[in-house]
Amino acid sequence: MTAVTWKASRTETPARVASWRSMEAVSSGAKEAWLALFAEDAVVEDPVGPSMFDAEGKGHHGKEAIAAFWDLAIANVERFEFAMHDSFAAGSECANVGTISAFLPGGARVDTEGVFVYHVDENGLIKSMRAFWETERALATLRTP
Repeated sequence: MTAVTWKASRTETPARVASWRSMEAVSSGAKEAWLALFAEDAVVEDPVGPSMFDAEGKGHHGKEAIAAFWDLAIANVERFEFAMHDSFAAGSECANVGTISAFLPGGARVDTEGVFVYHVDENGLIKSMRAFWETERALATLRTP
């Protein structure tokens, strides 16, 4: 199965291309390739606000903190599948609407529906990635074998 399913506009914009590359790196487990997509002063908020990944809800600032986020939220998932249903690009940003499926050790699966917003700088590097999703809604989809 393809790890990234894209049913939205295929018009290339810098932010949309960065989002594609981000999803490809995550689905491939390529931490260093993923980190290389970010500007040095980038911020990741996934999800936006306080969460199990960011108790204070202030986001992960800078590449070191973003790398730590990978280790906490991404590295322990066996595989990710992305299904993006729509994408809206404007200026240096894009907002993708879709579902991210996380396959966990032991065969469990969680589907997270959300809006995923990417803002890039003049070099196409990600300045911010903000994911709008609700923990309770995601956990309600938890399926175990």
